[in-house]
Amino acid sequence: MRFARLGDVGSEIPVLLDGERVLDLRPITADLDGGFLAGDGPGRAAAALASGALPELGGAADLRIGAPVARPGAVYCIGMNYAAHAAESGSAPPEHLVMFMKSPNTVVGPNDDVAIPRGSTKTDWEVELGIVIGARASMLDSPADARAHIAGFVTANDLSERDWQLAVSGGQWSKGKSAPGFCPTGPWLATPDELDADDVRLRSFVNGEPRQDSRTADLIFGIDTIVWQLSQFLALEPGDLVLTGTPEGVALSGRFPYLGAGDVVEIEIDGLGRQRQRCIAG
Repeated sequence: MRFARLGDVGSEIPVLLDGERVLDLRPITADLDGGFLAGDGPGRAAAALASGALPELGGAADLRIGAPVARPGAVYCIGMNYAAHAAESGSAPPEHLVMFMKSPNTVVGPNDDVAIPRGSTKTDWEVELGIVIGARASMLDSPADARAHIAGFVTANDLSERDWQLAVSGGQWSKGKSAPGFCPTGPWLATPDELDADDVRLRSFVNGEPRQDSRTADLIFGIDTIVWQLSQFLALEPGDLVLTGTPEGVALSGRFPYLGAGDVVEIEIDGLGRQRQRCIAG
C-alpha cells in the first residue's frame, strides 16, 4: 500500500493511493503518525479498502503534497554509507555505523520550496532512502528482527549546509543538517511489500542535469543492519524516520556548484516517487 498526506501545512488529509484513486483515510484515522502505525494502521486501512469504507477524495490533484508521515519524534541519519560518497568526501568507508540527527521540524513536503539559509554558501543536496519505523525497536537480537519493525519506505532529501556541518560544526554534523525545510520527504510512504528496498535506483538532478545515480544495493550497512544497530544504542519509536545515507554526486565532491536561489532540485527513487524543490533566498 501507498500512503500520503495532502493539503495545506498543518491541515493535511491522510489518504491511501489505490492505483489512480485517492482514498480518504479520515474514516479510520485523523492523521498518518506514530499512533496510526503502532496501532496496525496499515492493516486497518487494508480492511477498510476491502470493505469499500474509504471514499474518494475530491480535488486531490489540486492539493499540496505534504510529508507522508506527520512530524516524527526523531530523524536519525546514517553518514558515509556509500563507499564512493565517503571517497568524494575525503574519508575512508566507516568501520562502524556513523549516526547523526536532524531536527524533526526539517521534515516538509516533497515539493515545498527550500529556503537557502541566510549566510549559507554551501547548501547541498542528498537523495536518500528513508525508513519509517512502525513498531518500537530496542535491543533487537539480530538484523533478522529488523524488518518486523519497519512500516515502510520514503524518498528523502538530506539537505546539508557543508560549512556549518564541517568547518564550524565543533565536531557534530547536526548544525549543518537542521535548517528549516532541510528534509523534504515523500511523496508517499510505501509499505515493504511494494518494493525491494534493498536494491532500488536512486537519482538526483539539479536544473535538469544529472547528479547522483546509484542503487541501495551499494549501501555499506544495509537496511536491516541499520535498524538492528541503532536499536543497540537507542529506542526507535513508531513514526521515527531513519535516513540511510547518500551516494556520490553531491556538491561537496567539488565537481558541481552548491545550490543557490533559483536552482531546482529533483530527486527520485524507483517505487517511491519523485520530488521537486525550488530554491529561494532565506
